[in-house]
Amino acid sequence: MRKSKYNSFDELPLMLTVEDVSHVLGIGLAHAYEVAHRRDFPTITLGSRIIVPRDKFMEWIDEQAAKKSEIF
Repeated sequence: MRKSKYNSFDELPLMLTVEDVSHVLGIGLAHAYEVAHRRDFPTITLGSRIIVPRDKFMEWIDEQAAKKSEIF
């Protein structure tokens, strides 16, 4: 598992890269790109760059946690 370079969500930049997402989620870069291409994942494409707004990323994490808790 990849160790995050961030100690809290407050340290995250306003706009994250896919590499930032991989660090936050503790997953490899290839897996982070797979997540970034999901329909429900909040991204902005600028040319060939994929940008993830921090606030939308946090909402997405909350939604994923809520879905998980609905199962159990």
